[in-house]
Amino acid sequence: MAAAGTLAAAPPIAIGRSSSPRTAMAPGSKEKKKGVEGSQVDKLTDDILADIISRVPYKSTCCCKCVSTRWRDLFSHPDHRKKLPQPLAGFFYEGYNRDRFPRIARYFTNVSGKGEPLVDPSLSFLPKYSSIDILDCCNGLLLCRCWKFTDPKMLDYVVCNPATEKWVVVPATDWSSNVDVARLGFEPAVSSHFHVFEFIGEEIWGMDESEQSDWDGRIAAVATYSSKTRVWTHQIQTVDINHFAIPTHSKGVFFNCVMHLAAFDRMVVTFDVEGNLLYIIGTPHSPPYYDDSPVNDVFVSQGQLHFASNTRSDSDLSNLSVWVLEDYSLGKWTLKHTVSHLQLFGTDYSALDYNVISFHPECNMIFIVYGQENTLVSYEIDCMKRRFLRQLGRDCQLEHLSVDAKTPFIPYVPLYMESSADGP
Repeated sequence: MAAAGTLAAAPPIAIGRSSSPRTAMAPGSKEKKKGVEGSQVDKLTDDILADIISRVPYKSTCCCKCVSTRWRDLFSHPDHRKKLPQPLAGFFYEGYNRDRFPRIARYFTNVSGKGEPLVDPSLSFLPKYSSIDILDCCNGLLLCRCWKFTDPKMLDYVVCNPATEKWVVVPATDWSSNVDVARLGFEPAVSSHFHVFEFIGEEIWGMDESEQSDWDGRIAAVATYSSKTRVWTHQIQTVDINHFAIPTHSKGVFFNCVMHLAAFDRMVVTFDVEGNLLYIIGTPHSPPYYDDSPVNDVFVSQGQLHFASNTRSDSDLSNLSVWVLEDYSLGKWTLKHTVSHLQLFGTDYSALDYNVISFHPECNMIFIVYGQENTLVSYEIDCMKRRFLRQLGRDCQLEHLSVDAKTPFIPYVPLYMESSADGP
């Protein structure tokens, strides 16, 4: 299956029709009258026009939809959606209600907060399993943990594409049924192949108790699977040096062929596709802060790694800070924006009860869930404007998990081009 190539930027093109006055023909002129002609762009075929638009940044493509009816229809045509960049569609999430069966339910909410879900959260196109957990989403592909009917302790990993309803089964390892953190790496601009990462704790790995560190949940080994080779490989982490533990719902960020995850003790750990630890990067923080502050996630937006820091204070100084990683080797972060909790949520709100669930991949916008009703809002950094999207309800808080566990919200961007998740 051919990999999608990296596209060079297209030269600027003029859009719209020419406003130059037409030269009137003298009476009796031998030149034939012609109909009103549009710009040179109007002469391009749909295929050529779609190829040009696919090479410009996503923010520009949003403007392209408003040029004309033809351009709008171009974006919705199935043959062209494979080439054109797609917007953030919405979020998968789960809810827990002890008064219903099944107690755990999966939902999808559109990024607008309105209308019927754009994606069927049940993933009904997948084979029948006892239960299905969505662990991660990366550039349009979902990583699912699918428990078998025959044995409740046996599972498959399934990597699927909801936009095309295609999937492939990834065989489980000896540790998969006990692993808390597994993530997906996929960059369609680099390759059509994906990678699965398993982060295996010391106890699960089988280390003797006397050899285990004092850190609960410390990662002893990283297993990686490549859809190209179709085999798992394992890398054992150095016990004496690389002490880190990864929260169960730490978001995986895969770009530049590197997996990034926020870890405990205010750090970001990064791995290559073979499971080798590349960098341990300290995360930025500004006093006052507390040792029991929740672990904040990392996100990728506009080709850069971002970090959202929740600064807690007993005074009115509590705020949310947005940072951008400028230098990997030096661990240099630059403060991009700060907004007070008062501005975000108003005077009658407890500033400790919220999560940043996503950054928009193509613009300066973040998404936040807060409060007992799990209210979803967006916040535009450039204009410092908060927008209410919807209340997700109390049952989307996973009460069956520990108090420290965060409700997992998984952002989804559709993928219409082929990948190795579409089968051999």
